[in-house]
Amino acid sequence: MTHGMRADSYTPRHHSAGDGGLRDTAARYALLPLRIFLGVTFVYAGLDKLTDSAFLKDSGAGSIGDMMRAVRDSSAIPALVDMALESPVGFGYAIAFGELAVGIGTLLGLLTRIAALGGALISLSLWLTVSWAAEPYYYGNDLPYLTAWIPLILAGAPLLSVDAALRARRRRGSF
Repeated sequence: MTHGMRADSYTPRHHSAGDGGLRDTAARYALLPLRIFLGVTFVYAGLDKLTDSAFLKDSGAGSIGDMMRAVRDSSAIPALVDMALESPVGFGYAIAFGELAVGIGTLLGLLTRIAALGGALISLSLWLTVSWAAEPYYYGNDLPYLTAWIPLILAGAPLLSVDAALRARRRRGSF
């Protein structure tokens, strides 16, 4: 039995509501599970940091200060850690509120590309500092998060989002 390559390619067609097959519907909604996962995860991470009494301290078990001091010498860019160590509690709040803003924006689909860029930057900074020394590299969780944000940076939230509603409203000329 011989196997050949498919010569045809698939490009999703834009149909009016109710049109299109299962394949078109799946293509239109493909980013929604990723958006929900990243949004919920970042909201949870932000709230977890803000409600953890040990985390938002300069020192002590579970504190942002002790964690940053522990990863300083093994990070890819120790200067980033040094900046955070100038005010560890302030940095902890910045990360927590940043994660919360990114998560809410992603879930609502509000300024989605900007929220996704924020999520990617948070993940990149954590990868270059906290999880850089993970060996093998795929044990560190920040690199997969960084790559997961890329489709949302590129595509935004085309469906079930505030961005899509605003876009549709502008097209109708009601805005």
